[in-house]
Amino acid sequence: MPPVPRRVSAAAAAPIRRWVLDAFPRDQGGIDYDHPAGDPGWFGADSVTWRVHGEFPGMLAGGLCALMLQLLHPLVLAGVYDHSNFRQDLVGRLRRTTAFVAGTSYGPTAAVEKLVARVRRIHASVYGQLPDGRRYAADDPALLTWVHVTEAYGFLEGCRRYCREVPAAIADRYYDEYRRVAEALGARDVPASQAQVQDYFARQQPQLCMDARSREVLEVLGAVRLPVPLPGVSRDLFLAAGAALLPDWAAARIGRTRAQQLHSAMAARMLRGAAPLFRVALGDGIANRACRRLGQDPQRLLHWPPPAP
Repeated sequence: MPPVPRRVSAAAAAPIRRWVLDAFPRDQGGIDYDHPAGDPGWFGADSVTWRVHGEFPGMLAGGLCALMLQLLHPLVLAGVYDHSNFRQDLVGRLRRTTAFVAGTSYGPTAAVEKLVARVRRIHASVYGQLPDGRRYAADDPALLTWVHVTEAYGFLEGCRRYCREVPAAIADRYYDEYRRVAEALGARDVPASQAQVQDYFARQQPQLCMDARSREVLEVLGAVRLPVPLPGVSRDLFLAAGAALLPDWAAARIGRTRAQQLHSAMAARMLRGAAPLFRVALGDGIANRACRRLGQDPQRLLHWPPPAP
């Protein structure tokens, strides 16, 4: 990523920082990212996960891409549709998901284990039946795997498209690392490389669909208003940039028009151009705090780690 001139970055950092912190206030989960000293959590400063998840534009666009993929799976969608208040509090749901990803990525070990245990308890109470008679449960390993793979795909591709180049070996390492969270939640047979993810997507496509429920959730997502300046403009930018990350088969299944695809291409260019400013604005973020917990220079996260021994 090219450097940003100081005079430009200084002028742009303050409003970007306000936007991010208004949208996603820090420390909502009550995790102490500064202590205990020396605790690497589940990943640590040598991980690819800490680097990918430290890129805010890629994470937000990638997370929205993941939501679009998830609404194509009727059994996954049913858990949200039947058991959550997404229509009234989609912002709250987005914030809780963000807090979980941040906590499991950068939190100290005890905090991560507590987060995972809490989500497992919640999942155990989410189950039901579709109108066609098919049953679903949020703790079904197959559904947990779909949710994880769509998220990991979105986060990685968001980083790759908007924030920094991602070599193939680094991408494989990311998928292999980050599946630890999915497996702790109960997922099984989680893809551990780019090739395995592509094979997995191909196997899942026969059961995916865009139905009335999917369209309703997509409409709610398209109308979300974060408590930030120009909420509609920023929502449209990130949603379009998220849609730009969709695999071709998913964009076709959702039914994105040519005009929407052109809007996504423009949003993608804008977000990639703005991404360096987010680094400047968020220089004291959770990833940096986690590095300092380990006595490490946060600047090391700007470079991919050396190959694992």
